[in-house]
Amino acid sequence: MSANLLIVESPSKAKPLKKYLGSDFEVLASYGHVRDLVPKNGAVDPEHDFAMKYQIIARNSKHVDAIAAAVREADTIYLATDPDREGEAISWHLMEILKNKKLLKDKKVMRVVFHEITRNAVLEAVANPREISQDMVDAQQARRALDYLVGFNLSPLLWKKIRRGLSAGRVQSPALRLICEREIEIRAFTAQEYWSVHLDSHKGRQKFGAKLNEWQGKKLEQFDIPDEATQASVLAALSGHDAAVTAVEKKKKSRNPAAPFTTSTLQQEGVRKLGMTTDRTMRTAQQLYEGIDVGQGQIGLITYMRTDSVALANDAVEEIRFYIGQHFDADYLPKTPSVFKNKAKNAQEAHEAVRPTSIFRTPESVKPFLTADQFKLYDMVWKRTLACQMTAAKFDTTAVDIAVGDGVFRATGQVQTFAGFIAVYQEDVDDTADDDEDSAKLPLLEVGDVLPVDKLSGEQHFTQPPPRYSEASLVKTLEEYGIGRPSTYASIISTLKDREYVILDKKRFQPTDTGEIVNKFLTEHFAQYVDYHFTARLEDQLDDISTGKRQWIPVLDGFWKGFHKQITEKESISRAEVTTESLDEACPKCGKPLNIRFGKRGRFIGCTGYPDCDYTRNLNETAEQAAAEEEAPVIIEDRVCPEDGGQLVVKKGRYGKFIGCANYPKCKHIEPLEKPRDTGVECPECKTGHLIERKSRYGKLFYSCNTYPKCKYATWNPPVAETCPKCGWPILTIKTTKRRGTEKVCPQKECGYSEVIAPPEAKTAEE
Repeated sequence: MSANLLIVESPSKAKPLKKYLGSDFEVLASYGHVRDLVPKNGAVDPEHDFAMKYQIIARNSKHVDAIAAAVREADTIYLATDPDREGEAISWHLMEILKNKKLLKDKKVMRVVFHEITRNAVLEAVANPREISQDMVDAQQARRALDYLVGFNLSPLLWKKIRRGLSAGRVQSPALRLICEREIEIRAFTAQEYWSVHLDSHKGRQKFGAKLNEWQGKKLEQFDIPDEATQASVLAALSGHDAAVTAVEKKKKSRNPAAPFTTSTLQQEGVRKLGMTTDRTMRTAQQLYEGIDVGQGQIGLITYMRTDSVALANDAVEEIRFYIGQHFDADYLPKTPSVFKNKAKNAQEAHEAVRPTSIFRTPESVKPFLTADQFKLYDMVWKRTLACQMTAAKFDTTAVDIAVGDGVFRATGQVQTFAGFIAVYQEDVDDTADDDEDSAKLPLLEVGDVLPVDKLSGEQHFTQPPPRYSEASLVKTLEEYGIGRPSTYASIISTLKDREYVILDKKRFQPTDTGEIVNKFLTEHFAQYVDYHFTARLEDQLDDISTGKRQWIPVLDGFWKGFHKQITEKESISRAEVTTESLDEACPKCGKPLNIRFGKRGRFIGCTGYPDCDYTRNLNETAEQAAAEEEAPVIIEDRVCPEDGGQLVVKKGRYGKFIGCANYPKCKHIEPLEKPRDTGVECPECKTGHLIERKSRYGKLFYSCNTYPKCKYATWNPPVAETCPKCGWPILTIKTTKRRGTEKVCPQKECGYSEVIAPPEAKTAEE
């Protein structure tokens, strides 16, 4: 056994590190977190200085045992977990476990940190070890305790007041509030009409357009031409007049490159440019950081991807500038290196931005060794890093004023005179309309030129509601408010989707009924704790703990006193107060007031006289529409209900039309309106029904037993009538992924059987 033991988080790092460190080192992985709070109430004790009860995570116990066995044989232990608070806490937990096992007597334990997995970085880190930072550990413990106290106290309250299975979180709840408030803005929005007036002209053979900018001596504002009649009167007044150039203004403009990637901007560009989710972006970045075998052994291709710094190491800047000098004209290399300032508060200046570990490792040179996702992300990181040290792009801009009668039209144009960094990379932006006028080319115009009036026309416009958040714009807004930290954004978004608080519609977040009810409850009764500024201040306090400016117990105490008091006060709220909303409308069936209620399938309109009166209708349906549906039910001919022999009729529910028994609610038989495709595969659970193709509420295909609800067996992947050769389960399913191709897999998770039947498609030149 080696005299030195180095412990990392991920096993994929072990191989390259072992190669760099040599035979004197044994390298083992913790496989992430090794301890967590016990999963029950009382794991954090506010009465005794927030004492925390930990236990070893069951799935990682065998890895802890392997580390303990190696520690017995080693003289020096290097804790090389990731270079952030979580990594620091994992190192501390490992040390605490080893102390409890009495394995650290006469052993040297040191913490090493590297931000890239390259030979020089690793050897330098091992040569300069340090102690574990207790301040960083305290900050992580405080964060974990806060999340636990919120989750274990607020979530059960949601179960009582709304329904079981819901959750609230310290940072997920403000993120949900952002999405819900944007939806409220969109619903409240009223479109306003306005018009613009345009001139089409030409000089020589070159046509161009101009927009009315001034009318009768006044600069036009957006709503100064509010309707068609007004624009018609403007056009009538302009008609018959010549056009003459009264002013020409020429300027030179430059645009500087964007800073190298931080975690936040990497996620945003991953969504905008590559169409990846934030979670997929971070998983792919983790693979590039941990290392890929690029023909000369496994090596980390990018620096650590959890960072809020835009700084680059001096060596990296020199290398990038040398590369630019070698591969571009001299004009593309600025005289001095570009330096970027951090916008994020409390950015860790000791860290670097996300960059390639070597700019000489071009995307094309490593492409044969990367998956499609890995290549796209590496290509983007490489280009952004290279571009950030290149000269600014330069443009000639022209603004021309053209007088026609009492109006002054303005034509604008822009011509790129030098590409600069744009030759390599240009940052994308969210939700901006393309402005073709600014980038249009204009003919050479001079003051006094008389121009032909080819056409005068008006164009109708309507104001647009604010757009729903995309993953990129949500991440950007969370960062602007200081909610959470960039490394947590992907998990925040995943939680909101997993809890079905939001859905993605055309890649935009839309709150579900459940999400809106939860947000309403939290904003009305726990406003302080979902307040954006409160959440940001709490993050600042955690940052202060990590730098030693604050102590963690007073911070927790200050939070807990007010929070616990509010939890106690809100126990008395009735469920009806939270889930119902009064309507100024009488029930057409019994005359009692109607209200909006919340059920298993979301919100609906129901009678307050329930259960004596069973009147209900969909939330987006009027009483007249509901009555029309009820008055003329469509009867299914030549069939009766298989449950009680009643008449089958077409009904309308929350998710559209379906077939149901006319004897409802005594008989609750339902079936889809369109006959689902029968796979012909016998249900492996009940062995009486067949698996049929169905759609989930969000349109995703799955396969379930046609005897539902008697048998509730279901699987996401298409089934085939073949017995699993490993565990004997009666069916296999077909699963297709980019990485592994098409394979037959056993749907029993504990089995794990798979058989490739078609390898992944080869990458094309376009990829």
